[in-house]
Amino acid sequence: MSKMSFKAALVAAVLPVAALSAPAAAQVNGMAVTEPAVAVASSTALQTGFQQVGTTYAAQIQQIEQLSQQRVQLLQTLDTNRNGQIDEAEQAALTETNPTVVQINTIDQQISTAQAPIQLARLYVVSQVAQQYAAAVQQVIADRGIQVMLSPEAIVYAADGMDVTALVATALNARVPSVTITPPAGFQPNEAVVNLYQQVQQVFAMARAQQQAAAGNAAAQPAVEGR
Repeated sequence: MSKMSFKAALVAAVLPVAALSAPAAAQVNGMAVTEPAVAVASSTALQTGFQQVGTTYAAQIQQIEQLSQQRVQLLQTLDTNRNGQIDEAEQAALTETNPTVVQINTIDQQISTAQAPIQLARLYVVSQVAQQYAAAVQQVIADRGIQVMLSPEAIVYAADGMDVTALVATALNARVPSVTITPPAGFQPNEAVVNLYQQVQQVFAMARAQQQAAAGNAAAQPAVEGR
């Protein structure tokens, strides 16, 4: 099992929070594995916090979506050979003073400005949950008598029952029942929080992809059965 497929399996097993369940034997021979980003993403506090950010910045999110659509439309006008991409020849013909390029650069700046408070709020949410992650892991280790805790990066193969990510998420829920979305003045996330935030975003992207694939399979199933 590859590292990516193993992480995908953890996402499928733990998300969404409503489906959290702790296996009776969540370790094998004293060894267990947990994925920090999946546990943090699965916590109620983080998911509620992200939803609150989405509500608070709904206008900015709508603006970003509209600007992104405009950007795509402008890029399409630069695709002169209509092959679906801006190739080297098309790029070489462009200059910084090209009106379309100027418009795209302006839109990029507008998107970046609109995204800044949203990302900062989400980073603050992640930082609050992350502060209790180590304690949550230690709690699970003590409760389950785990002797060796591994990360997915160290795993080539894992037997059924080794994953304790759901248990860590449950411990996080107890330790961090809620978070605030307004960062204090001068809040600057450190590199670890930024990296964790990016990984959490990847977890949500993988979860959405799995949901879309499942929905596609479900939609195709009646057609197959009707043959």
